[in-house]
Amino acid sequence: MPPAMAVIGNTSLFSNLTLSPSLNRSTRLFFISVAFSPTNFRLRAASASSSPSSTATFVDTNPTDSIVAEKEKEKENEVKHSSNLLACPVCYDSLNWTSHPSLSVDAIAGSSLQCGTCKKTYVGNQTHLDLTVTTGAKSYGEPMPFTTEFFRLPLISALYERGWRQSFVWGGYPGPEKEFELMKEFLKPVLGGNIIDASCASGLFSRLFAKSGWFSLVVALDYSENMLKQCYEFIQQEENFPKDASVVRNITLVRADISRLPFVSSSVDAVHAGAALHCWPSPLAAVAEISRVLRPGGVFVATTIIIDGPFIVVPFRSTFSQSFKQVSGSNLFLSERELEELCSACGLVGFKCIRNGFFVMISATKPS
Repeated sequence: MPPAMAVIGNTSLFSNLTLSPSLNRSTRLFFISVAFSPTNFRLRAASASSSPSSTATFVDTNPTDSIVAEKEKEKENEVKHSSNLLACPVCYDSLNWTSHPSLSVDAIAGSSLQCGTCKKTYVGNQTHLDLTVTTGAKSYGEPMPFTTEFFRLPLISALYERGWRQSFVWGGYPGPEKEFELMKEFLKPVLGGNIIDASCASGLFSRLFAKSGWFSLVVALDYSENMLKQCYEFIQQEENFPKDASVVRNITLVRADISRLPFVSSSVDAVHAGAALHCWPSPLAAVAEISRVLRPGGVFVATTIIIDGPFIVVPFRSTFSQSFKQVSGSNLFLSERELEELCSACGLVGFKCIRNGFFVMISATKPS
């Protein structure tokens, strides 16, 4: 039997080892399995000669080269995936990077994308990427509902996590950490994908998503420039926020209108909206957009409040709800059934909810 040689690094594991027929079967299998182990060796060359003196030589593989190649491939796939995710809010066609492609929160400044159809250009500033229809406009703008403009105020952005959000417990909100654990059950089918934290405010849940490692990409999205600036500051200042490049690279900040989401249809794995559904000017238009961007099997999770319980005996509740919306721009949901019908009207199925006082967490899925 011809000799065989296996080498690890510069150390010869077997030197001209002859697998004698006298070796028992288990010993022969051990030598063969080690010599041909795919995790430690690579076959560099094997002579096909029929000569009895021909040998098969195995040489070492540099594991560092393989790891670097794999990491580079992962980065390329992430960039490609991210590029395919973003869309023009005017045409809904994919955006093309006109600068170095990166959705890293620390690299978005100076980035630039262009729609291949309408040629509109979208740019990133020091904190976020502006993907609204009015981006780049000097003076044009439409009047927005009171609640929308309210959350754009610098003072409100500063106060949101400095006492305001904590006061939600009076409405039954169990608190961010508990809410985060509750929503994980709904998000299990799409863990590892991408998630849009819609109306993220100062990024309370966006940061939790990024730190958890549940998703490959977290998009913190809001219409308020000041909320996004506050979110960016929290990311930079938070002591327990991972500074590892792989984590920071997987979160980005985007300004967008919830009713004109700048994402390609069927490209998003999950959308989360914490304490936001009642603030949207048109929940129907917003959830319809969410349904559009969700991939088949994608999950929508949201928290809001329902005015029922003792308020169910209040006369003209529906009329009051409509009047309140006209004045403030906010919505009052009167029953779980109303939220289920909202999701159903937008093509989402499998409605589920968790209640705690006025607080409700809902979940619905885009059909596969």
